[in-house]
Amino acid sequence: MNKRLCLSVRAALAGGLGLLLMHEGTSASAFSVPEASAAGIGLSNALVANPDERGSFAYNPAAMGFHKGSSVALGAAFINPNFSVTTDRKHDGDGTDWITAPMIQGMAEVHEQWRIGFSVGAPFGLETKWLEGTFPRLTGSRTVPVSVAPGVSLPVEVPNGDHLTLSKVEIVSLVPSVAYKVSENLSLAAGLDYYNARDTRLDSMLSELKGSGTGWGWNLSALYAGGPWSVGVAYRSSATLDIAGTVTVINDTIALLNYGRTAPVVAPAEVDLDLPWRFQIGARYEVNADLAVEFDWSRTGWNKFDTLEIKNAITGDLLSKNTNKLDDSNAYRLGVSYNIRQGTQLRFGYTYDETGQGDDHFSARIADNNRHLFSIGAAHELGQGWAIEGGYMYVNFEDRDYSSAKSYRLGEEVNGTDAINGEYSAHAHILGIEVRKTF
Repeated sequence: MNKRLCLSVRAALAGGLGLLLMHEGTSASAFSVPEASAAGIGLSNALVANPDERGSFAYNPAAMGFHKGSSVALGAAFINPNFSVTTDRKHDGDGTDWITAPMIQGMAEVHEQWRIGFSVGAPFGLETKWLEGTFPRLTGSRTVPVSVAPGVSLPVEVPNGDHLTLSKVEIVSLVPSVAYKVSENLSLAAGLDYYNARDTRLDSMLSELKGSGTGWGWNLSALYAGGPWSVGVAYRSSATLDIAGTVTVINDTIALLNYGRTAPVVAPAEVDLDLPWRFQIGARYEVNADLAVEFDWSRTGWNKFDTLEIKNAITGDLLSKNTNKLDDSNAYRLGVSYNIRQGTQLRFGYTYDETGQGDDHFSARIADNNRHLFSIGAAHELGQGWAIEGGYMYVNFEDRDYSSAKSYRLGEEVNGTDAINGEYSAHAHILGIEVRKTF
């Protein structure tokens, strides 16, 4: 049997589960989606130093210490990614038109100095689809001689490559936190981050991958507000999700060569998926009673993804190892709020977000690059403790002209090879709306 073809299922699995780490990003590098509240969308996520807005709880739980009473906000973000690549011609990605992510925050004042709260969001996720023929080097088939006995070979039609198709990952988080008001000016908080990776799909023309899993992290934050200045800092630890699922071989030739029968062939698989640590620090200045400006710096620890090992869920045997080599990345955020009248606020924001993806392991499932984020939003008090908030963000990726000299061979990873050479473009629209009740 041709050894190169025997490795094709392993390569498909590595290129699948390994790309749980990557996606057609919407607003932050790699697969992070930092939009956690409607206020955050309107202010381009520059909220870590904001003691006034209840939408800042999801970014810095210590902000709860500056609020009286209890509140709950219910809403959602609606994300519309658009992406294309020019290979032999321009190909548009055929992903879902709109993706919905929850945005929920709540808090309760249990003591003069103590607050408890929670937030629900989708801090990581993706959904993209490249149609067959997008990458010509990976499309179609050819006839090769395959050894079936000593001195005996038969012509067999095999795929030219492992053409990636659907990528879908949904990670929802539940974050319970406790805040302690140390003094009139200082609040500290700590909490847990529970992650649930659900409905994971990573498919190609050779195989289909499904999986799900959960994991835990933790967070620490602080917020100081004195006079017109406030300073905030928030840290979220890395977390490991135990992903369990199946890989299904859907190509008849590959299934026959590897398993002795035609497709579909289903095998169990598992992998530890490491989510990055996240650090954000910011300063906010109230110019006057109506106008405030905040600048934040964020850093994300993508270096957690150096190596990923995929194992057989039953035997524990190593199926494949995937090397990602992502770098830690920075984002620079600016948010401006202006009260046009009592109870009505306008918001504006801008972010420059750097990619952590180099050329050596470039993936067409992510096609990531530096990006510019432009935001606008508004909030209005409706009376009797009710309020409505909305935000819009436009994400513009810098074009990426990817050209690799590394030749692709069937049975090896597609990442970083000339099979996915092309000029990649992307942009996204994000809408967020929340209704809040304060008690």
